Amino acid sequence: MNDRMPDPALLRGLTRRRISRRTMLQGMLGGVSMAAVAASLAGCSIQGSVSSQAQQKVDWNAFWAKQKPTKKLNFANWPLYIDQSHGKYPSLEAFTKKTGIAVNYQQVIQNNAPFYAAVAPELRAHEDTGYDIVVMTNGWELTEMIVNGFVMELDHSRLPNFAKYGAENVKNPPYDPKNKHSVVWQTGFTGLAYNEKLAPKPVTSFQDLLDPVFKGHIGMMNDNTELGSAGLLAIGVNPTTSTPSDWRKAAAWLKKQRPLVSGYYDQSYIDRLSNGDTWVSQAWSGDIFQAIAGGNKHLKFVIPEEGQMIWHDNMMIPMQAQNPLSALSWMNFYYTPEIAGMVEDWVNYVCPVPDAKDYILHTLKDPDVANSPLVFPDAATDKKSHDFYVFKNYDEYEEWNKVFNPVIQS
Repeated sequence: MNDRMPDPALLRGLTRRRISRRTMLQGMLGGVSMAAVAASLAGCSIQGSVSSQAQQKVDWNAFWAKQKPTKKLNFANWPLYIDQSHGKYPSLEAFTKKTGIAVNYQQVIQNNAPFYAAVAPELRAHEDTGYDIVVMTNGWELTEMIVNGFVMELDHSRLPNFAKYGAENVKNPPYDPKNKHSVVWQTGFTGLAYNEKLAPKPVTSFQDLLDPVFKGHIGMMNDNTELGSAGLLAIGVNPTTSTPSDWRKAAAWLKKQRPLVSGYYDQSYIDRLSNGDTWVSQAWSGDIFQAIAGGNKHLKFVIPEEGQMIWHDNMMIPMQAQNPLSALSWMNFYYTPEIAGMVEDWVNYVCPVPDAKDYILHTLKDPDVANSPLVFPDAATDKKSHDFYVFKNYDEYEEWNKVFNPVIQS
């Protein structure tokens, strides 16, 4: 591939990151207990946000009209989530060369929940977080940021490249209709994967996970959002439009399956699948791409007959950001085939710019990435992909946890 370090699956951390996007960490994180994180989050949840900026009316046309250009951009992202070469970021250097905007790129986001808990006090106090762009996964924390009025509405007149080049699966998402507050950074799928050498039969459906021939060799995720969504797909329900009644039926299906499951795993699922401890598992597309590229040719990623899940990491501009026009400039710059291609050729998730495929194939000359359906899916794949349920309030979020946590903990 193009100017890569050895063993990219390890050095980029692609097999050590996704679990922290969808769920709170178990136990302790950096010396701070999750009880403390939960308490902090409760203080900034939707139900108690009477002083939030959501209560204020902002004339966004007037806001953007009066903004003055600056030459700075403070960009907060996840570790190892942008193109790198010899300690530098070529796409950011190209941006600075074209615009004169210097980028302070900070790899400070390890997990949605604690990062949100860290910046929420400044946001509630109407103070600058120090970041002009933050990258957050669609989920409870992102929903709270939007509903609480903690992020700016975007001026899409300054984002023509998003309109022109953005993939259909990143436009008008249910968690942010019309992309008012966010544009996608990277995307991924959650489906199934199996070991073709060890599995006694091909895996095509969630119903295969009820087959006794797989007993003791099935891996499921310990992230209740992913697990619950799999249960919903298994019973034929679209998670995006599901109801609490559906959740309980899905939990019943998962409990029926439980005697066949070897374990509910965090990111270690990929190691167990690769070494043969499990024969079939819930899996993230980026992990399987990297595992195959790393030599595990016997692994196969499958879109179940019932469908798969799609998730998005999103760029947003926090309120009180000091360089909002610079943030919009980067978002627009990123949504070009060349720049998205530079990033995608390094990170290997699902690219939000389909036309980047030709750039990667013909200019970067990397057919492995350009021709991968796990990086550039076709329209049929998009039709089989479902968004996660968007919680309407904290009570719904808690109900989901009460329904699906017992499956994992029993």
